[in-house]
Amino acid sequence: MMHSLLVEGIGVQNWTYILVGLTFALYIGIAIWSRASSTKEFYVAGGGVSPLANGMATAADWMSAASFISMAGIISFAGYDGAVYLMGWTGGYVLLALLLAPYLRKFGKFTVPDFIGDRYYSKTARIVAVFCALLVSFTYVAGQMRGVGIVFSRFLEVDINTGVVIGMLIVLFYAVLGGMKGITYTQVAQYCVLIFAFMVPAIFISIQMTGNPIPQLGFGGELTDGSGIYLLDKLDGLSTELGFAEYTEGSKSLIDVFAITLALMVGTAGLPHVIVRFFTVKRVKDARKSAGIALLLIVLLYSTAPAVAVFARTNMIETVSNQRYANVPEWFKKWETTGLITFTDKNNDGLIQYVADKNINELVIDRDIMVLANPEIAKLPNWVIALVAAGGLAAALSTAAGLLLVISASVSHDLIKKIINPKISEKGELVAARLSAVGAVCVAGYFGINPPGFVAAVVALAFGLAAASFFPAIILGIFYKRMNKEGAIAGMVVGITAMLLYMIKFKLGWFDEVLPDKGEWWFGISPEGFGSIAMCLNFIVSVVIMKFTPAPPEDVQEIVENIRIPSGEGAATH
Repeated sequence: MMHSLLVEGIGVQNWTYILVGLTFALYIGIAIWSRASSTKEFYVAGGGVSPLANGMATAADWMSAASFISMAGIISFAGYDGAVYLMGWTGGYVLLALLLAPYLRKFGKFTVPDFIGDRYYSKTARIVAVFCALLVSFTYVAGQMRGVGIVFSRFLEVDINTGVVIGMLIVLFYAVLGGMKGITYTQVAQYCVLIFAFMVPAIFISIQMTGNPIPQLGFGGELTDGSGIYLLDKLDGLSTELGFAEYTEGSKSLIDVFAITLALMVGTAGLPHVIVRFFTVKRVKDARKSAGIALLLIVLLYSTAPAVAVFARTNMIETVSNQRYANVPEWFKKWETTGLITFTDKNNDGLIQYVADKNINELVIDRDIMVLANPEIAKLPNWVIALVAAGGLAAALSTAAGLLLVISASVSHDLIKKIINPKISEKGELVAARLSAVGAVCVAGYFGINPPGFVAAVVALAFGLAAASFFPAIILGIFYKRMNKEGAIAGMVVGITAMLLYMIKFKLGWFDEVLPDKGEWWFGISPEGFGSIAMCLNFIVSVVIMKFTPAPPEDVQEIVENIRIPSGEGAATH
């Protein structure tokens, strides 16, 4: 009895210090234990990671702050429309695991620019690939740093900018010290933390609302209040009462849903920080195994996210809509201090008017807080609330570390070693890699403090950039031996340029005087989905230019032929 009272008496902030402190100590301990002493250990963990450990590390690398914090938040606001993120990211991982990972592993290169530089026998191709890898990685890591800032700002009660700086210092320590070897084993621990932190509150709230301990079944079940109403029917009713569209109905056009899903899928298959994970295992067979294990581990979170979204949205509407501001719960006030919830009493009646009509609506909620605030809204124990904070940090930091490694490898290995100074010693290359990681963290921190949007939207743009640049070059490089350097370079340049211009136009509002848009997207496709169009442009330009230029050298065509031969499945060639 005394023990349970003591546990209940510990506040959320103290629990956060305890759980975040313990998890950070674990990550730092692993980084010190597994610090890299060679470039091979720094880039690909020495190439000796087991399929299970690599599968867990890949899942943690893959499930970023966007998956943990922002995806359920998007679904809770967008309803049916938010499903594009689930379909795109899950389908994309399957595409990567089946279509690309084994072949890239057989090619045996450290990085995507390394593959493109060698496959297309060109320094120019390598430089273009390095530029694209840096652009994708910086866009992606900005979303992670924003996620870290949000968690710290609420649970350690510091402002978002300070939270970003703390996150930068932590990730810098174990990424720079451990390299891929340290990051791999840190990510195994981070997967355990983030999945536990995501599932525990989901199970608690599912039991609380529907009596079913399985969230995936709970969100389609009947409520426990004796009304006989299904949870989704109740949420549809609450939404329409407030003037919003029915939660289970979509409002996006079919072409935009298709474009976003495709961009996220093929963007996944071109993500450099996920692809590099398949170089850390001993054999091609192990790359396939670890891809399968990672998929099972990813599905656990992705199949739970729609349920979490419904629980959070229902509880949030019932807790704050038409409630007296003076009586709002403590969690509301705490989030209000972060600036991520804002209430403006437009009619001075003291009631919170939360409605779809922007002229009347008095409440603005940042969708990135929904998963983090969910346990607080549902009045779960303080330790569960703090556990979610630790999980959010694990998700953001695991992906940020993987991305920083891609950035540092692109600079030190692909630029310095392969182009600028081929005679650099291994020790010099390792120093360059670590200095590159320091520079990358500083840039990532800047974007975390000044993000171009909420976490999942920023990350979706990174996928669009990867789809527009890498996917055609990798696919054609593996499956079309006639593909040459001229076609690949032209395709990548056209694809990435088209995507960048569209992002700049519709996300930053540049060129409005030259290209007035009247607020309308081209072809009805959002910036998050435009990667599909840019990817098609890349394919068309690549193939057309290839037809009018010389075939690749015979030795390159032989390498491409060998990559696709399934013989020697035991050990990787090269």
